[in-house]
Parts: sequence; C-alpha cells; structure tokens
Amino acid sequence: MANYLFVVQGEGRGHLTQAISLYELLRSAGHQVVAVMVGMGDDRQLPPFFQEKVAAPIETFSSPSLVYGNGKELRMWDTIKTHALRLPKYLQSVKQLAAKVEEYQPDVIVNFYEMICGLYCQLYQPAIPCVCIAHQYLLLHENFVSIDNKPFDRWLLNLNTRITALRSTKKLALSFVEMENDQAANIIVTPPLLRDEVKSLTPKRKPFLLAYITHHKLSEDIINWHQNHRDVEIHCFWNNQEFAEEWHFRENLTFHQVNAKKFLSMMQDCAGLVCTAGFESVCEAMYLGKPILMVPVPNHIEQAINALDGQRAGAGIADTSFNLSRFMEYLPVHKSVHETFKNWQAQTPHIFLSELEALATPKQQIFTFKPKPYNTLSYWRQLFS
Repeated sequence: MANYLFVVQGEGRGHLTQAISLYELLRSAGHQVVAVMVGMGDDRQLPPFFQEKVAAPIETFSSPSLVYGNGKELRMWDTIKTHALRLPKYLQSVKQLAAKVEEYQPDVIVNFYEMICGLYCQLYQPAIPCVCIAHQYLLLHENFVSIDNKPFDRWLLNLNTRITALRSTKKLALSFVEMENDQAANIIVTPPLLRDEVKSLTPKRKPFLLAYITHHKLSEDIINWHQNHRDVEIHCFWNNQEFAEEWHFRENLTFHQVNAKKFLSMMQDCAGLVCTAGFESVCEAMYLGKPILMVPVPNHIEQAINALDGQRAGAGIADTSFNLSRFMEYLPVHKSVHETFKNWQAQTPHIFLSELEALATPKQQIFTFKPKPYNTLSYWRQLFS
C-alpha cells in the first residue's frame, strides 16, 4: 500500500472531480490518500460535493485564480497584475504545503494543475516523486494541434502549465482520444478521470437542454435567447449565491445552484448539454452520448482550445456564443462517439495505477532543501521557451 498526497487547483469543478475519481480508484486498489490540499481564490469556497466524497483530511490555501471583467470574459492582464501583487501570500502557501508534506510523509505527491505545487517542487526540491495530472499537459504534446490565432495567449497558457509541472517526475495528460506518448516531454497520454457516479448512469433522452456556466453573468445570453424560444425547456446550473437553490426565471427556464448529484441526474436525461468548454463536463457528456454545444468563455484561450479539441473528437459543435438555435438544428444529426470514448475511458484504471504505483517507493524520511536561487539561466530559458 502506498500513501498519496493530493494538491488540487480548486477553481471550477474539473480538477476537483478528477481528484475524486482518482481518490476512488486508489482506494479501491488498497492505497491511501493521506491528505488533500486545495488551492482556492480568496472569494471562493470549497464545494460541499468534494468534502462529501473525499474521506481524507482536507485543507485549503490561497492560490491564483482567473480574473473576469464583467463576468463574461477573462481579463488576462488583470489576472497577471492582481496575482503579482499577491506573491508574498502565495509564498506562504508554498510554505504551508511544504509543512504538510513533512507532516504526512507521502510516497507520491499528485498535483492536479496547481501552480503552488509547482513552485513548492522547484523551491524545496522534495526527495519524493510528484506526478502532474491535467488535460492542459496535452497542449505541450509535440503532436497536439492547437488553434492558429492568439499566439501570445497560447504562450502564457503554456507558461502557466510548465510552472505547475516544475521538477515533476511525469505528466499525465488527459485526452478525449488516444494518442502516442511524448517521451521527450515526459508526457503520458491517458483517458479522462470520471467519477463512479457518471459511469453508473443509464442515459435517457428527455425534451430539455441542460446548461452549465462557470460565471453567472453568462446567464444573460441564455435568458436573451430564451426570450424568443419559450417553448424550449432549459435547466441551467450556475454559482450565483444571490439566488435560491432553484430559481424559476420563467416557464421552461430554471436556474440551479451547482449540485453534483442533481447535475448528473439531469445530464443522464437531457437531450443535449450546453457548457463553457470545460474539459470535465465535455467528457461526462461524451461518456453518456450527449451532444454538446461548447461555448468558450470570451478571451479564455484554454477553453477555446478545448472547444476545438472536443469538436474534433466528435463531442459536438463549438461556437463563440450561446447560439442555441444552431444547436437545436444540430441535435438530430449528431453522431454519437460514446462507444469509442467508453472503450478509451475503460483503460483508465490500468493506466493510472500502473503509472502511480511505479512511482511509489518504500516509505522513507523526506528531506527538503531550503529555497535557493539558481546559478544558471538554462532552466529558466527552457521554461519560457
């Protein structure tokens, strides 16, 4: 039995649900997750569904998160400026993580795309392996085809991804489809991590659309479209604490607070999913054979890439706006790829257990170095290339 410590980026639900899935997988194989550290923005709280599913000590720490303008678009420069000023606080988070590693003495650290963990590994150089897990590592793969535009935004995204993986032992890149590993970049291509609840569902098709939006002001687009299409039933999940658990805006348009169990129940029954191109939601819908309209958050380069990648994999269609009229026309002609996707996803237990168990070594005292400056620029040139 090996002991694992999870470090999870807490923004959105994707990395959290991936952590739940791997937690379930490791526990079923006889391993232990000794603790979970979750990075959170100052204005965010850990969702209850995560605490309900993970029976391990959970602690949060301050971590960078994306900054949005009017709630509809990502503001890259505001994100950079905001978090540059908070660097001393984030260095405290690095120390907090270092203390937990010393306390729990794990055999392996598993990092779900958290920058603080990358900085910890770079500054403290722990004598234990750290494996990084996220879809974003696929973007560093030599054969991954990305979008053609916004080269600077893509560079910044890849820079952030490299920071999360500083001094990592290996990178497990979650993918919609099978690909060869990129040995030169130490990238292992893996199937998505899906929770047991998703795999136990029995898909049905009922006449309503399900929507999931990461920022509540995007609801304005759905409301405006529905104004002229009131015969279409829509259930939309959001995170707007100013409203009740369930808010009936008008007949056939209902908003729900984020609730994992309720969301999956509705995904099982819906005719199609409308979402903001988050990797995890797209994977869940693909597994259930649900057509998807993927609408990236404006200026969110990662979601724009996800939408293109999902469309290429046969998940559905990508658009730059909530063009539900186009989606309604697409639904009857959608060709499901859920059998191919399920066969790929079925390889998850074998691949992840093989990779993670290979990293676990006999438990030993963990020593770390104090942070120290580098006497060479070669590593940093590689990071920023």
